[in-house]
Amino acid sequence: MSDKVTIEIISPNGSIIKTEAKEVTIPSYEGEMGILKNHIPLITFLRPGIIKIKGDSEKIFFVEEGTVEFVNNNLLILTSSAKQISDMNKNLLNNLIKESEEKIQKDEMSDKERYLLSYKIQTLKNINP
Repeated sequence: MSDKVTIEIISPNGSIIKTEAKEVTIPSYEGEMGILKNHIPLITFLRPGIIKIKGDSEKIFFVEEGTVEFVNNNLLILTSSAKQISDMNKNLLNNLIKESEEKIQKDEMSDKERYLLSYKIQTLKNINP
C-alpha cells in the first residue's frame, strides 16, 4: 500500500504539476502546514510562501496566493501563479522584491495587503537560486 498523496497545482494557464508525494508543505494563513497521507480533509487559503513537494525528488515552488483542498489523499492547489524555484534567477527575484517594496510604501493599502506583501518580500529574500 502506497504512503503517497496525489498533488496537482493548477493555474489559469493549465496544470503546473501533477505527481505523487510522501509529504507536501504549504504556506497557509494558519502557518506552514505539512500534509501526509490520510491527513484530515482540508480547505484553506495560501499566503505568499514556499510549497515543498517531497517524493522521489524534492520540488519547490514559490506561490503568492491560492486555495487548497485536500480530500481522499488528493491535494489540489489552485493559484494564479506558481514558479518553480529552480527556474527563478537573481534578476527576476530582485525585480519582484523591488516591485513589492515599492507597493508596500504606499499609504492607501489595507492591513491584509501589507501582510501579504511583507510575506512575499520575506520569502523572496530567502530564496537562493
